[in-house]
Amino acid sequence: MNKRRLFINLKKRMNVWTIVSLTGAAVILLPILYVLSGLIRPANDNWETVKQFLLTDYVIGSLKLVLFTGFFATSIGVVLAWLVVGYTFPLRKWFTWALMLPLAVPPYIAAYTYATMTSYTGFIQATLRNQFDIHISPGTIEIMSTRGAVFILTLFLFPYVFMIAKMFLERQSAVYIENARLLGHKRLSLFFNVVLPISRPAIIAGLMLVVFEVLSDYGVANYFGVQTLSTAIFQTWFSMYDVDSAMKLAAWLMVVIIGIFVLERYLRRNQQYNTSMKQNKPLAPKPLKGAAAFGATAFCMVVFLLSFVIPVVQLIVWATWTYEKMWTADLIELTLNSLSGAAIATFVILIFALLSTRTVRTMSSWPAYLLTKLMTVGYAVPGAIIAIGVLAVCIQFDKWLSPIYASVGIGEGMLWLSTSLFMLLAGYVIRFMATGYNAIETGYDKIPRTYSEAARTLGHGSASTFFKIELPLLRGSIVTGFILTFVEIVKELPITMLLRPFNFDTLAARTYQFAIDERIYEAALPSLLLIGISFISVLCILKIEKEKTR
Repeated sequence: MNKRRLFINLKKRMNVWTIVSLTGAAVILLPILYVLSGLIRPANDNWETVKQFLLTDYVIGSLKLVLFTGFFATSIGVVLAWLVVGYTFPLRKWFTWALMLPLAVPPYIAAYTYATMTSYTGFIQATLRNQFDIHISPGTIEIMSTRGAVFILTLFLFPYVFMIAKMFLERQSAVYIENARLLGHKRLSLFFNVVLPISRPAIIAGLMLVVFEVLSDYGVANYFGVQTLSTAIFQTWFSMYDVDSAMKLAAWLMVVIIGIFVLERYLRRNQQYNTSMKQNKPLAPKPLKGAAAFGATAFCMVVFLLSFVIPVVQLIVWATWTYEKMWTADLIELTLNSLSGAAIATFVILIFALLSTRTVRTMSSWPAYLLTKLMTVGYAVPGAIIAIGVLAVCIQFDKWLSPIYASVGIGEGMLWLSTSLFMLLAGYVIRFMATGYNAIETGYDKIPRTYSEAARTLGHGSASTFFKIELPLLRGSIVTGFILTFVEIVKELPITMLLRPFNFDTLAARTYQFAIDERIYEAALPSLLLIGISFISVLCILKIEKEKTR
């Protein structure tokens, strides 16, 4: 009876909002399910070779990167978040936003920048030899290794943990921390016995973002020669020309992702963190003096220099050497391709996100909860997996649509979808739907349902209520969602490398190609353009968040 009643309620609420939302969820889920079907497909000879001789190394390489990067990025992010929230010291207010700027630097750009700087002929070793007659043993500070990949990924992914932990500590009730101080807990005791336990949800959320980014990484691992599952997908696809084996690797990587997600949920089972609303108040930071203040400032400054200033300054120097050679119509075209592709994909994402969040808001049932999970699952999936799935689905559709192509004069047997810009945009939409969806969902959570109910009482229909009441109130969230999604797409490398059409290139793809070809100085200017776009986006987000807190 309850199931029948639920079906009747769903049928009554089925409208254009719901249909489009379900269509969006299906579009996102279809390529992922297609990839997972690779687990049950028959294996070929290449797959047997990969499984017997290479798979173990790929898994171990991915595991090392995940474990070490997750540990160091989380440790640095949490410590920095606690410092800027719990204490006052010189430059503290500046560090609260400056430590998020490393998000503007794509890790693969930082990888080739640091690799060149620390090489035998690089700036660091050359300066030590020529100016101070100091000779360093080969390999001492060069980072073309797993440790170098961990170093780069840690420096440029810790802001995820820092940002989430800082927001949590700022908004969480201060009563626990203040009571602990009254009970005599000193700095280390307070951090380990109080701050870490109450921040566990935020820490795990930040850690999961880091883990997903590491598993998605292709640029850093491939440039440093680290064997991971993501690089294996590329190598199997482009070196062996074997899409089927690449799909099997993608399917196994997807199984790893699902396993991590289930493990994270299991570890958080029965964990609730409730605070009385009467106790909600900002934490009053304690002043640090003397050596403690100097140490806090020095630690924040070293991290900021390593993760933003040093690589950006080095790129600026290199760009001055090649500016006249690189500033051409081709570079302008690459910039326009990056911006236009990201803008189109972001616009589509926000349309689907608006329709879906409104559907979830009106349905308020377990199907709505399921829809939410389906719309956001793409962000947890590495770009290489999504690329494999999108390509396979597009090829299959091209086969089905072949008679139609022939009837309209395109040509029988043509791979129209599989060689078009549509495939790349579809990959972007699936991968980054979560960023736009979560931003708009957060905005909807702040709008009381009574506003919509009052509008309908006054005779406004569903569409009128949305455009006249809800949409104006969502303007800030839409802008935030657009900026977040746009900058992620502009920086995206694996999907772009795998799905871009033959006549379409972007700043990210061309920059990485320059680096692979050892044309490091030529890569500096397009890298700075990428960083500049991301930098402006990060500043806009920080300004929006600052206005919200006023």
